[in-house]
Amino acid sequence: MRNHPSPPGSISRRALLTGTAAAAGVGLAGCGSITGGLSGRTRVKQWNLLAGGDGAIMTEMHGDFSAEHPDVELQATTFGWGTPFYTRLVMGASSGNASDIATIHLSRLKSLSPGTLMDPIGVDELKDHGLNPEDFPEKIWEKAFADDELYAIPLDTHALVNYYNKDVCGQVGALNPDGTLLVTDGVEEYFDLLRAVKEVTGEFGTSLDTFGGWRQFWAWYRQQDGEMTFADGDYEMDDDKALAAIEIMYKMAEEGLCPTFADGGQCSANFETGAAGLVQVGNWEINRFKLFNPDNPEWFSMTEMPSFYNGNRYTQGDCHSFVLPRHNSWDPDVREAALEYAAYMLQHSFRWGEGGGHTPAYLPVTESAEYQALQPNAEYSGVVQNVQFDPDAWFSGSAARLFDETGSIFNQVYALAMTPEDALALMKERIETLLALPSPVD
Repeated sequence: MRNHPSPPGSISRRALLTGTAAAAGVGLAGCGSITGGLSGRTRVKQWNLLAGGDGAIMTEMHGDFSAEHPDVELQATTFGWGTPFYTRLVMGASSGNASDIATIHLSRLKSLSPGTLMDPIGVDELKDHGLNPEDFPEKIWEKAFADDELYAIPLDTHALVNYYNKDVCGQVGALNPDGTLLVTDGVEEYFDLLRAVKEVTGEFGTSLDTFGGWRQFWAWYRQQDGEMTFADGDYEMDDDKALAAIEIMYKMAEEGLCPTFADGGQCSANFETGAAGLVQVGNWEINRFKLFNPDNPEWFSMTEMPSFYNGNRYTQGDCHSFVLPRHNSWDPDVREAALEYAAYMLQHSFRWGEGGGHTPAYLPVTESAEYQALQPNAEYSGVVQNVQFDPDAWFSGSAARLFDETGSIFNQVYALAMTPEDALALMKERIETLLALPSPVD
C-alpha cells in the first residue's frame, strides 16, 4: 500500500529538514509527524505488514477512519511480511525515525526490546479513548505487557483453524443437525473422520501446509499441556510430548490422509478443488475460499482445531497488535491521534473480523449479538480463548527463525523422508544453535 499523498499546501519532510519548516514556524515532532503546520491537520504515520486480503480490509478501514477524522492525516505504509517489516521497524525505532504507530505480531513484542525500541502506553491513556483492560481476553491482555508496563494494544486473534466442505462432510455423516461439524475427541476419532472423507474425495482427508509444520506441532504439543521455555542459554521441552506431536504428522502422511508435500498455496488449492474435504490453515484464508465459489460462498464452514488430547482445542496462533515505536520526544497531539486511531480500529473491528477472518480481541465486538450471528466466524470465535502463543525467545514468534528452522524439519516428516525420532533430535540441535546466537536487538 502506498503512502497517502500530502494534502495541498503541506510541507514536505525534505523541506522540514532543510530549514524551510523553521522559517514557516513548524516544528519536527518525534519521528517526523507534524501537528498543525500549513495543512492544519495532525499527521500520523502508521506502518504495517498486512499485504494480503486482510490488508485490503485494513485499507478500507483506514479510509473510514480518515473520513471520520478530517483533522488527522493518516499516512499508512505496508512493508513486506515478516523479516522485511521487522527489520525496518527495528532500524527505524533505533534511530528515532520509525512510524508513530505500527502493527506487529504480539508474539514478537519481547524480541523488539520494549522499553528501548518501543514506548510504553499508559492504561489511563487507553481509558481516555474508551478502552479498558476488561475489554480484552485476560491471556492476551497479559501478553501485551513487559516488565509490568503495557506496550501493545491487541487488535485480533488469528490462528490455525479447521475448515470443512459441507457437502463432503455431510456425505459421511459428519455434520450435526444444524450443519456444523461433529466434534471429535482424540487422534483416532479424527483419523476416522479423515478416512471417511478420503473415501469421498479419493485423494486426501485433510490438506495442510507441510512447510508450516510448526503450527501443527505447537497446537498438538500444547494440547498435551506441553511447555517450552527458554532462559539463560538453555531450554526445557517435554521430549515425549514433542515426539507424540511429530508422530501425528508422520502417521497422517503415511496413511495418505494428508499431502506429503504442499506449500501454502497448494494446501488451500487442495481444499478448493475437492482433493481434500477439510483443511487446517489460518482463518485469514476465509475470503479466498468465499471468492473461489462466489455463487455459493457458504460451500464451506470453519471450526476450531479438533481436540487430540485432554479435551483441549488449543491451537497455534498470534495477535495483531498496535505498538508505539520509540520517539525521542512525543508531540502530544500526534500521540493522542495515534491512540485515537488504535481505539477506532478496535471499536470498528467487526469489519476486520467479517472481511479479514481474524477474531477481534475487543470483547465488546466479539461478544456482541451481531458478531455471534456472523457465520462462519462465530463458529470458531472460541479460538480467542484457545490460542497458544509461541514460546518467548528472540528467535520465536510469527515469521521468526524457530518457525523456519523447525518447518524445514517437519516438511521432511510429512514427506516420509525423516522419522519422528530423527526429526526430534534435529529439532533440538537447531534450538541449541539458535540459543547460542546473540539477540540482534540486545
